[in-house]
Amino acid sequence: MTDRAFAVVRAGALTTVQDQGRFGHAHLGVPRSGALDPYASRLVNRLVGNPVDAAVLETTVNGCAVRPRCAVTVAVGGAPCPVTVDGRPAAWGAAVRVPAGAVLEVGAAVRGLRSYVAFAGGVAAEPVLGSRSTDLLSGLGPAPLRDGAVLPLGRAPSGATALYDAAPWPGAPRELVLRVRPGPRDDWFTDAALRTLATAPYRVSPASNRIGLRTEGPPLERALPGELPSEGMVLGAVQVPPDGRPVVFLADHPTTGGYPVVAVVRERDLAAAAQAVPGTPVRFVVQSGGVP
Repeated sequence: MTDRAFAVVRAGALTTVQDQGRFGHAHLGVPRSGALDPYASRLVNRLVGNPVDAAVLETTVNGCAVRPRCAVTVAVGGAPCPVTVDGRPAAWGAAVRVPAGAVLEVGAAVRGLRSYVAFAGGVAAEPVLGSRSTDLLSGLGPAPLRDGAVLPLGRAPSGATALYDAAPWPGAPRELVLRVRPGPRDDWFTDAALRTLATAPYRVSPASNRIGLRTEGPPLERALPGELPSEGMVLGAVQVPPDGRPVVFLADHPTTGGYPVVAVVRERDLAAAAQAVPGTPVRFVVQSGGVP
């Protein structure tokens, strides 16, 4: 068959369709979702000549394998990993031509967590509320990939060319530095807790996912008892559950929550959070006032 689609040979631990996100629906309880590492998503699209907001595959830890039904140009980026086409080594971080019927194998991440796979023309899953992103919290968008599934590809614009032959990629962080500004409920915490947030070492917890990056480290002491009524939550909110250990909200975060938000992470720093493996040291840098 030569139709514009690909079959999933190996779905991997968690592979989802992602674009730049689902904006403007938080008032309906719908998260933004989208690629956790938007820089990597945009760059693999540029490598195959797509608009930067075309839908791509986001893999987690151990990659995936797909078989395009048509010849297609692809690029794999984000977390470095081995790439093969029908068992032969292919370039990572650059455009690669995959013949119809060949198997593109995206291997396990060597560093970092999430790799991104762009196809010329983009993954043409049915959009929901203006986005093709898989949202694990709400269940909107296409389901996570499963073995044997077939997903459609869009038609690459005629004359589309890659913007780069290759491109520089930031490495996975050895230390995750998150710049934050004080949150709307920092007064719910003691002065000692705020000093702890700014100075104590934390680590990325293995319980982290697309909803939030959980941390391991010293708990933050409350100044006020009780719980808040649910209130709006934003991307990068640092919420503190009853165990006192900060949780950084990522793309699939809930739009409301009742735990106090002690700080908000600068959005530019969240792409590195997408690639921080469990055990990575985390340091919060508190900035006073203004948008971080």
